[in-house]
Amino acid sequence: MAATKLKISLLFLLTIVILIGTNKMNVAAQVVVGGGSVVGESWCLVRTDASFQALQTALDYACSAGADCSVLQPNGLCFLPNTIEAHASYAFNSFYQRKGRAPGSCDFAGTATIAQSDPSYGSCVYPSSASTAGGSTTPIITPPGMNNPNMPSPTMAAPLFGGLSPVVSDNNSRAPTEAIATWLLVLFSFILIIMTLIS
Repeated sequence: MAATKLKISLLFLLTIVILIGTNKMNVAAQVVVGGGSVVGESWCLVRTDASFQALQTALDYACSAGADCSVLQPNGLCFLPNTIEAHASYAFNSFYQRKGRAPGSCDFAGTATIAQSDPSYGSCVYPSSASTAGGSTTPIITPPGMNNPNMPSPTMAAPLFGGLSPVVSDNNSRAPTEAIATWLLVLFSFILIIMTLIS
């Protein structure tokens, strides 16, 4: 009788582990699919290692090349925090979404990265698609003399925004490792269930 209760308890515990693991696998599968292709919602944010000057130049470029930067003005919904990182993240994402998440539209001379975590906060909502970004979704056309459509021009105007604060971090770089660990957890859980049922 005690052995039967132990088996039932073990099966119940393993079922919970499998359900949790399966949920994590589904999330991880949305993050990285075959060769790193991004599936589902994604946002373009600043890289943690980007310098102030590089972000300022890229921010000015994004705002002049099609990003909706009106919300970054002093009375805008995304003005606060008034930092280069926050403003650049919003502008980069706006540009990225308006360009239909086209390849290369989230680079900005190496200052941006793609993330799967929604960076929206309070009343500042980051668009997650071209339809929610407003404006044009025209494809990127490389201007003459520019190899990268996101490469800021060296003749940009004086900086529009400023300030310093911690940079938004992309925590999805570990998604493939977590997906493998979760798959292994589910596999070993199934093996334990089979062994329990056999014994």
